[in-house]
Amino acid sequence: MLLLNREDIHSVFTMKESIEAVKQAFMLYSQGKSEVPLRTNIQAPKRNGTFLFMPAYAEDMDCASLKIVNIFSDNIKSGLPTAPAQVVLIDGTTGIVSAVLDGTYVTQLRTGAASGAAFDALARKDAKVGALIGTGGQAATQLEAMLCARKLETVKIYDLDPGRLNAFVERMSKELASYGAKLVAAASSDDAVRDADVLVTMTPSLTPVFNAAAVKPGCTISCVGAYQPHMQEMDPAILPRASKIYFDSQSAVLAESGDILKPLADGTITEDAFTGELGNVLLGNLVGRENDDEIIVFETVGIGTQDLMAAKAIYDKAVTAGVGTHWE
Repeated sequence: MLLLNREDIHSVFTMKESIEAVKQAFMLYSQGKSEVPLRTNIQAPKRNGTFLFMPAYAEDMDCASLKIVNIFSDNIKSGLPTAPAQVVLIDGTTGIVSAVLDGTYVTQLRTGAASGAAFDALARKDAKVGALIGTGGQAATQLEAMLCARKLETVKIYDLDPGRLNAFVERMSKELASYGAKLVAAASSDDAVRDADVLVTMTPSLTPVFNAAAVKPGCTISCVGAYQPHMQEMDPAILPRASKIYFDSQSAVLAESGDILKPLADGTITEDAFTGELGNVLLGNLVGRENDDEIIVFETVGIGTQDLMAAKAIYDKAVTAGVGTHWE
């Protein structure tokens, strides 16, 4: 069994490779070629936490996985990961565990890559301005994914905590300097969103974190943080303006995401407004962006196939490179 920590993974696996792995995951899922039960969700209300267990199996890939990810939003106050996790990769031919990976980093990579895959498939080709709302544990890879998917000139970033915001912008300006984009701390959510061609929201908010009226025509929006029915970071007023609404998994979103469940419940939208899954766009079964003025929404809650395909791709590269610790 191979043990792969964050440094091991970072040394062999890029964001571009992560986006490609997640694209494959979305296509497998939409083809019905992966077995992905809805995640087991156990609440820890005393600690403002959630324990999540996410299995996946892809027969054609001869592998399975189980991700254990625990969402504890208050960890950010102590400088700890808000989504500590491990991914167990299993050989589908023998049932033997092949590897245990740093699931926090795998989650960050594959969650960022979901937005990257959406932007690569759906965003305007000439996108120049990005916006990111939230600077928590998932924010760095969300930022890198949008920079990887489009040649952006500027990204405006907003967070409710000014100190955390400024520290994040300073750190990421150094870490992602090779992409050539200027990273700017926005004065407000409206300031961040107003000129954005691509927008990511990555927060645990229970109320909308942006104003739909500030979103310009042509913007592609990836909402990532609302993974439970009581959460809502998307302004629902954007949905009637959207030409197309896509999901990573429509069934998972309709079971879990308050961003969509709340507007459905109050009649802001109906299911007739949904376009379908991103995997079917990638497969050529659904149309993507048709003109530069369309507002397009992508809602993702995360599916186990993403972890499976990312872990398998990382494991294969680590074996080839001789990276990691063997545990007999």
